[in-house]
Amino acid sequence: MKNIISIGWNSWLKQHKESVLLFDSIAAASELALMLNGHWDGCNGVILAKCDEVAVDTAAKLLEARWCYQGAEKAVLKRVTTDEILRRYAIGERYFINANLRCAVLASVKLSEINLSYASLSWADLSQANLSKADLTAADLSQANLSGADLSKAYLMRTNLTKSDLQQASLKEANLSRANLSEVNLTNADLTGANLSFADLRGANFNFCNLSGVNLTGAKLIESDLAFALQ
Repeated sequence: MKNIISIGWNSWLKQHKESVLLFDSIAAASELALMLNGHWDGCNGVILAKCDEVAVDTAAKLLEARWCYQGAEKAVLKRVTTDEILRRYAIGERYFINANLRCAVLASVKLSEINLSYASLSWADLSQANLSKADLTAADLSQANLSGADLSKAYLMRTNLTKSDLQQASLKEANLSRANLSEVNLTNADLTGANLSFADLRGANFNFCNLSGVNLTGAKLIESDLAFALQ
C-alpha cells in the first residue's frame, strides 16, 4: 500500500510545480487541504496549485494553525507545552519540527521515533526519556539533561549538544556526524557503533564511556580525553 501511495505521490509531483506548505499538525493539514482545494500528503504537508497567502492565513487562523513554506527557516510551531506534546504523541503525531521546547520537563517519557529536528530543547530535562530512533537533526540540545536517556539509533546529525549531560545514556548506533558535543558529559554512556565522524568532541568527558566500534573519522577531539574510555 505504501509503495502505491509513494508512486502516486511522486507521479503527481512530477506533473506539477506547486507550493508545498507545512502545518503544525496533521489534523490541520488534512482540513486545510480540503478548505484550500489542495493535495494533502498524509502528514503535515499540503501542496497547492497556486498559493494565495491571504487565503492560507485566513484558513489557518480559523483552525488556530501555524504554517510555513517547505524549507522555510521560520518556526512552524509556537511554544509547545509538555502536556501538548504528550497528548499529540499519544494520538499518533510524530512531527514536531522546529518545536520550541526550551527548558521543557520531559523526564522518563516515551517519545521513540519522534521528529524533533531543528527543535529548541536547550536546558530541557529529558533524563531517562526513550528517544530511540528519534530524529533530532540540527536540534539545539545545549545544556540539556539527557542522563540515562535512550538515544539508540537516533539521528543527531549537526545537533548542538554543547555542555549537555549524557551520563549513562545509550547512544548505540546513533548518528552524531558533525554534531557539537564539546564539553559534554559522557560518563558511563554507551556509544557502541555510533557515528561521530566530523563531530566536535573537544573537552568531552569520556570516563568509562563505551566507544566500541565508534566512527571517529575527522572528529575534533583531544586524545588525552579518551584515556579513561572503554574501547
